Amino acid sequence: MSEIYYDKDADLSIIQGKKVAVIGYGSQGHAHAQNLRDSGVEVVIGLKEGSKSKAKAEEAGFTVLSTAEASAWADVIVILAPDQVQRHLFAADVLPNLAEGKALVFGHGFNIRFGYIQAPEGIDVVMVAPKGPGHTVRREYEAGRGVPVIVAVEKDASGQAWPLTLSYAKAIGGLRAAGIKTTFTEETETDLFGEQAVLCGGASQLIQYGFEVLTEAGYQPQVAYFEVLHELKLIVDLMWEGGIAKQRWSVSDTAEYGDYVSGPRVIDPHVKENMKAVLADIQSGAFAERFIQDQDAGAPEFLALRKKGEEHPIEATGRELRKLFAWNASSDDDYVDGEAAR
Repeated sequence: MSEIYYDKDADLSIIQGKKVAVIGYGSQGHAHAQNLRDSGVEVVIGLKEGSKSKAKAEEAGFTVLSTAEASAWADVIVILAPDQVQRHLFAADVLPNLAEGKALVFGHGFNIRFGYIQAPEGIDVVMVAPKGPGHTVRREYEAGRGVPVIVAVEKDASGQAWPLTLSYAKAIGGLRAAGIKTTFTEETETDLFGEQAVLCGGASQLIQYGFEVLTEAGYQPQVAYFEVLHELKLIVDLMWEGGIAKQRWSVSDTAEYGDYVSGPRVIDPHVKENMKAVLADIQSGAFAERFIQDQDAGAPEFLALRKKGEEHPIEATGRELRKLFAWNASSDDDYVDGEAAR
């Protein structure tokens, strides 16, 4: 059985008595920082020189320091920079400013699990990972609710790491919903597997293959797009609301029967074996090594794969079709802005 924590299990005064530096002001960083502040915690933002996030953080009323200055000032250092950046940032700016009794908080276990960051003796290493994007973490907090978090302690140098972790989780609103105890290893390996085998890699590849099969058979790409991509949201929303059972209950009998007889033909036992191979590469560190080496080299493989994906015929079809959706007319705006910022 999972060990689950709620607001009643945490003492908010612990984190209120600490000086907290949030390193990074992106999706998760802005939400953690604002929720902490609204919970009565003293917070500064640590950013690298020239960061585009500096203006946003200052506009929100935060003091912005360099990463090194923020790390030197803080008792609790929250590292929310991208995975591939964290070890460089840690070595250059955080490590020289660590002192016994300080704590490192992570939102994802990647760098600790695979040894890219190794904290010195006397430092608590903990994780509080909301199971939702930052804007949802912030919105739910403001509404008096919370996004569930998973919590872990890798190093309890002070003997007080768990009370600190739960206090932090309470301050960002996570324990209003629930805090589920895990480990850095479990969080990292399951998170990477979910992304690669199901949520991102698995779903994306399934959609692309479905589109190719229909268009290669002579069906219109616009019709294929609706059937294999557009309607997927309806199905996922039903699953999210009530599990696979509710989705099957909600669709037509024809669709439900097709689910049972054809799903296992497409996603057959061989797919499960492929998934096990993906998990093995994650567990061994092979995926992490491939990703980090590519990033260190300037990300040639990553960028080539991104370009290849963006050139798939389903993307051009989708861009044209989405212009017809009056209720969703600006759906590509953030993506275009994101492209411009890359």
